[in-house]
Amino acid sequence: MVRKILHLDLDAFFCAVEELHDPSLKGKPFAVGGKADQRGVVASCSYAARVFGVRSAMPMGRALRLCPELIVISSRHGNYSKVSQQVMSLIEISPFIEKISIDEAFIEVTALPEPLVEIARGLQQRVNTELQLPISIGGATNKLVAKIANDWGKLQKKNPHPPNTLTIIPPGEEASFLAPLPVQSLWGVGPKTAEKLAEIGITTIGALADTPPATLEMLFGRFGPDLRKRAKGVDNRPIEMEHEVKSISNEITFAKDLVNENELKQTFRRLSEQVGRRLRQDSLAGTTVQIKLRWSDFTTITRQRTLPSATNLDQEIYDTAVLLFKENWSKGRPVRLIGVGVSGLGPPIHQLNLWDDDHQKEANLLSAVDELRERFGRDIIKRAHRIHDEEQNDPPLNEQDN
Repeated sequence: MVRKILHLDLDAFFCAVEELHDPSLKGKPFAVGGKADQRGVVASCSYAARVFGVRSAMPMGRALRLCPELIVISSRHGNYSKVSQQVMSLIEISPFIEKISIDEAFIEVTALPEPLVEIARGLQQRVNTELQLPISIGGATNKLVAKIANDWGKLQKKNPHPPNTLTIIPPGEEASFLAPLPVQSLWGVGPKTAEKLAEIGITTIGALADTPPATLEMLFGRFGPDLRKRAKGVDNRPIEMEHEVKSISNEITFAKDLVNENELKQTFRRLSEQVGRRLRQDSLAGTTVQIKLRWSDFTTITRQRTLPSATNLDQEIYDTAVLLFKENWSKGRPVRLIGVGVSGLGPPIHQLNLWDDDHQKEANLLSAVDELRERFGRDIIKRAHRIHDEEQNDPPLNEQDN
């Protein structure tokens, strides 16, 4: 049976949600992200802003230089998650759904009798009409070609409005569709690989597909033959319905480099609490605590330490993170970014030892605090150190969850 795979991508999702919240933004150049004076970056930008060269992940200051009329909007993470859940519920016409991110998914509809283009059109119309959101869809016999088809289709529609495109590649036409596209359109071909291929005259996917396997193996080892197979449009990967969470982390970029030890430790405290709360929400604990430090010259280091047993307790995460920090920071050295993460995840099962009672009491207390914050907001209850921190004027931050 020929497989039927769809790739769905919500167009400029954060911006589309903001337009639902404020319809006056439609057609205007705007970006969602951090403030320029706090080293913010563009998380998403409207298609009207893209005409000026504004792109995601661009520093907001540069975006404003490219488009002085750019409207900057702070993100509303809760709204995006809620709307994403609505979209995912709406597209559940098959049990085989692979959620790639908040605004992207694969869905296998092989068992449905309708032609792939009809299924795709029906899904697009439902999202357009019921949720008032633009969504582009690519379809093919496998994930690789469906994704590339969707990306290609969106690029063909050049105007200041969301693409909302539909691009279906019929069975048997995978290789001919891919052939004229640049090699970097192919998964696994980054700038360095593309440069190596260009040195021997290979710039299109079709040329890559026609390259002898021995040549590619000489250049890229065991990866070479697989690259050629992809260039021919062959991809047998299944839909992965569950993704194992490997780590949970939060990081902060400061509006101004920090050198004050107390302020830096306060930041570690807040990040540790955020990571601990997310672990408990997902019923997880981790055995390895990791920190990330970026100095003023953009040099970045990561350090980690493995604990005797898994934890999701704020204090244990904080104590380990601060210990790693002290081992790697010289007093007075400016810090641009701090991150805290926990990996080696699994169920929160603690070893039996003399400290079990205290450990369980702390876990129960944090669970109660989490529930109060979930119901009444994160500021409904604070520990004494948090109140002291706020009185000391916390530094302005740009936060990122991972």
